[in-house]
Amino acid sequence: MCMQRQRYSVLTSFLEVPCVSSSFDSSLVRRSNILECQSVLRNCLPARCMSSTSIELKTNNDVVRFSFGKPLDKTGSSTKGKKMAKRAEVSKKAKLNELRFYRLKAKKKMNSPNPEVRIRYKLEKAKRKEAWLIEKLMKFEVAKAPADIHDPEILTEEEKHYLKRTGEKKKNYVPVGRRGVFGGVVLNMHLHWKKHETVKVICKPCKPGQVQEYAQELARLSKGIVIDIKCNNTVIFYRGKNYVQPKVMSPTDTLSKNKALEKYKYEQSLEHTSQFIEKLGKELEEYHKHLARFKKVNENATQDSLINT
Repeated sequence: MCMQRQRYSVLTSFLEVPCVSSSFDSSLVRRSNILECQSVLRNCLPARCMSSTSIELKTNNDVVRFSFGKPLDKTGSSTKGKKMAKRAEVSKKAKLNELRFYRLKAKKKMNSPNPEVRIRYKLEKAKRKEAWLIEKLMKFEVAKAPADIHDPEILTEEEKHYLKRTGEKKKNYVPVGRRGVFGGVVLNMHLHWKKHETVKVICKPCKPGQVQEYAQELARLSKGIVIDIKCNNTVIFYRGKNYVQPKVMSPTDTLSKNKALEKYKYEQSLEHTSQFIEKLGKELEEYHKHLARFKKVNENATQDSLINT
């Protein structure tokens, strides 16, 4: 009760403002009154009672009045009257109609009597798919880690021959399948090198010339030495004389097993799509040649008919 009386007394003493005749002085008094009133209210009222509304003190006709304005933003402007522009919502029926329109358009092109229209439609569709697949494959590209200082060991011909024979005789091997080179292959190589000096890496299925790429990549990732490449699908690796098993056996700049499989699927799809595009391009060229031949035959026939007449 004492606190409330003190606050009331402060406010009443403050609100007793003398009446001023001139307009200029009255405006100054109003501004000073507003500022002082706000400071008094801040000191008197607790924080939870305060709000962001603007309070104005009016002294018109010798009467003091408070006016509570609109709530202010962070910038100081009133929020009332501002309406966010709502995005026009498309109904489900409109979406279905749009899809139906595109389907009918594609169906007309596919069933067109003109073979050029059909071929061009397929070609455009295949090119769009090719661009989409290239964009997908870009996501699977991993930045290569900075190469560590690695001193490759120099082996004599006798040592190479001995390691080659031992590698051929031993049965331990690491398969490289359709996923290609990923972190698990390098991990398996290091696990084999715990007990064996050499390890065979068998690549199946493997395209011609792909074994050399695999050998270079695995030599970079595992820091092993390529001893021999045989049968276009087998590589023999030697761990080295001063081999120390690394703490992280699966390199960070390689793909995981699942991602490697996804990448393989996209690569296969891209390969087939590019072959299909080449095939369609040849068909289009043949069609244009056929049209040119047909026009020549018609021109010759018309000329012969004119000569005969």
